[in-house]
Amino acid sequence: MYKGSIVALVTPMQADGSIDKKSLYDLVDWHLACKTDALVIAGTTGEGCTLTSEEQYDIISTVVSQVAKRIPVIAGTGTLSTQHTIELTLNAKKAGADAALIVTPYYNKPTQQGLYEHYKTITDKVALPVILYNVPGRTACDMLPETVERLSKINSIIGIKEATGKLDRAVEIMHRTDKKFAIYSGDDITAHELLMHGAQGVISVTANLVPRKMHDFCNVALTDDKSLAEKINTELMALHKILFVEANPIPVKWALYEMGRIPQGIRLPLLPLDTKHHASLKKVLDETVVMHETQESTEKN
Repeated sequence: MYKGSIVALVTPMQADGSIDKKSLYDLVDWHLACKTDALVIAGTTGEGCTLTSEEQYDIISTVVSQVAKRIPVIAGTGTLSTQHTIELTLNAKKAGADAALIVTPYYNKPTQQGLYEHYKTITDKVALPVILYNVPGRTACDMLPETVERLSKINSIIGIKEATGKLDRAVEIMHRTDKKFAIYSGDDITAHELLMHGAQGVISVTANLVPRKMHDFCNVALTDDKSLAEKINTELMALHKILFVEANPIPVKWALYEMGRIPQGIRLPLLPLDTKHHASLKKVLDETVVMHETQESTEKN
């Protein structure tokens, strides 16, 4: 079972949309130094749906080689097609990923039985641990708790990224599933509440910007230091919220560019952050990210 701060890593790109491997290497190196607990590669924040199969395989294998088993590497392989998802998950396994994060099929709106058969077919074809991913706000497909309960009985399905932002939904899943089935928050804004109710970690957008602070937050939350967890969560709340002022990963990629960590590239149909949001996001960056980096530098010295 994976625990803690699991970063939903961006895919750095040049202005023409080509992948910037040097920046990717530097980001991964930074996360290793900041004690990020696991990496999600080619997920929603990594613009996985705009990557070719070849690009996805190359990125995963590159990161797996760099990480060298120091932390888990989880590959986003979900698509709206069961067969294509199988192919991408096989590629992820071949590339050396430790697990696959598989979103519910989007656009085609399967039934609950269709969802069950989708995931069962994938796990029958690929021997790789799977984390379910439910984010109906993006997919127009909501995997209900009773379906999660059925799927949790498949040995290779080890957990779920619950990104509805609804505490009662996640708690119901906890009550329906075995303790070995992991619940991960997929929503930074409500992650604190979910961790207090027994979730194992957060698959985080915010961790792209403050990896050490998100690791510390998860660490104290998982060790029952509730007052410190609440304090850190309060410090980061403005950042959590503003990173969704436009569709993820538009704001977080602009923020990383502003921090000098990646180029400005993003792939259509997404565009760079609208200039009307620059000042407000820059203000939050200055008040949170810069502050935390200064604290870390002081602690090291």
